[in-house]
Amino acid sequence: MAYLALYRAFRPKTLSDVVRQEHIVTVLKNQIATGRIGHAYLFCGPRGTGKTSIAKIFAQAINCETPKDGSPCGVCATCKALADASNLDVTEIDAASNNGVDEMRDLREKVQYPPVAGKYKVYIIDEVHMLSPGAFNALLKTLEEPPTHAVFILATTESAKIPATILSRCMRFDFKLIPQADLEERLRYVFDSIGKTYDKEAIAAIARAGAGSVRDMLSIADTCVSYTSGKLTYDDVTAVLGGVDFSAVAAFCEAALVGNAAAAFERAESFLAAGKSVGMLIKDVLGFLNTCAIVKMCRDAKTLLALPDTTYTEAARIAKNTDGHALLRATEIFAQTEQALKYSTSPRILFETAVLKVSMPAQDYDIESLLTRIAALEKRLEEGNFTAQAAPVEQAKQQVKPVQKPAPVVEEREEMEVADMDIPPDLDIPPDDTETGGTAYFSGYFPKAKSVEKPVVKEEKPVEKPAPTPVAPNVHNANKGNAQATFGAFLRYLRKTGSSGVVFAMCMDLDSAYENDIFVLSTDSQTIYNSLTKDEHYSLILQALSGVGVEKESFSLRLKGKQSDGVKDGLEIIKETFGGVKIDVK
Repeated sequence: MAYLALYRAFRPKTLSDVVRQEHIVTVLKNQIATGRIGHAYLFCGPRGTGKTSIAKIFAQAINCETPKDGSPCGVCATCKALADASNLDVTEIDAASNNGVDEMRDLREKVQYPPVAGKYKVYIIDEVHMLSPGAFNALLKTLEEPPTHAVFILATTESAKIPATILSRCMRFDFKLIPQADLEERLRYVFDSIGKTYDKEAIAAIARAGAGSVRDMLSIADTCVSYTSGKLTYDDVTAVLGGVDFSAVAAFCEAALVGNAAAAFERAESFLAAGKSVGMLIKDVLGFLNTCAIVKMCRDAKTLLALPDTTYTEAARIAKNTDGHALLRATEIFAQTEQALKYSTSPRILFETAVLKVSMPAQDYDIESLLTRIAALEKRLEEGNFTAQAAPVEQAKQQVKPVQKPAPVVEEREEMEVADMDIPPDLDIPPDDTETGGTAYFSGYFPKAKSVEKPVVKEEKPVEKPAPTPVAPNVHNANKGNAQATFGAFLRYLRKTGSSGVVFAMCMDLDSAYENDIFVLSTDSQTIYNSLTKDEHYSLILQALSGVGVEKESFSLRLKGKQSDGVKDGLEIIKETFGGVKIDVK
């Protein structure tokens, strides 16, 4: 008998032998047990997940005379008849090559004939999405209302290409990828059945390469079995898959991740010079980066990856010393490069550009590269590498004789004195005897005008000035009878004692006069008057007046037009003095 490939020799014969897909197997078993068989089924999902195998098992099971747990018994007359290749009760049609209208019209005519051996005539149409629009239209009516003995099973890997009118007439089942643990279990069963010895790491590598497909896994396993007559090892599987040695890929990725562009580029060139395919090389690099991500993020990474101890230790070391941002950035760059290879005529240049971009984050300005550089700086700072690298610089500084630089020229700014217009023109204020020349009490309150900078060239060696000695307030005694002189002395004392600037500003707007030896300060603003008569402000005014020789009994604060403290205003005085004169008040 001719040799059968492993995926054909170990194709499931019963529904219980199907790997996973429990959500589909359970429904089909219940339909067979209850006899509620539908007229149209749609099996869609990735390749190698059991669509055609389940369709064949189901076609035999619904015709079997004594099905066992939803599967054909294989011993009854119907099962034996269906096992014959010449039997037409179960027909498989490849829609990829029979996708025209004529084929579907021929099927529509043949479906009217009843089955020969069983109860149902089953049509399995594989890759049904390859049918032309006309073929779908020809199949549509028959699929909607077929004869009672006809059952259609449509299988496809691209359900999105099937018209909605077909989808709505079928009972849909979505197949899923097979988990790696189930693939490993199935592969161990196959190897044990054929007597092939193996390492557990080799089983894990083949299952991982199968990527969820049982058929792909068994095809790879078939090649591995022929590769060596002895025990199948992890290195044997790596050689069969055509990938780069794990240690070489690890060294390449480590150099790229740490920013050693020269080493990474040299290793990339050695891979390409050895004849490695760029697509396979990027696939190996992405696989290693994914391994590092799993090691970095998962606690049970060793169990998930099922790598040899030495291989896992090497991957764990690189993952530990790699920043997460750098790992993510490298994965994204190589993934984009793999996508761009489909449309490029220069795959080698694309790969080399990606290597340079990954290993030279300082030349890139995206957010991931900046985060990678910041993380590298923080790591160097924690390890103290900055101090070690700064030592040669300090030694170089000690060897170089410092150059004598001339002392910088010191510029002094002279404050512009307050203009005469800042002082009331009718206010006779005696000059101050302080260093400021009689203007010190104004410069502290009013906002300083922009000083005119007068650069003064000094000697190269600045001369230290002695600290100024504090100057006591200059108190001028009041000149009784001279309201302006008394008011000026009052303001100077109020300014020199460091009193509130608000009180000083309001007092500047007051009018002063002597009335019968009473020093009167008056204002026509109700607001100023109310503020100055407050206890905290009025006490400051009395304190300043007392400092210039005006006692509390000889002072009056008035709002113009009103009398204050029992003193009569000027109008009453005139009326008393000139009693016989008529006075008109306007």
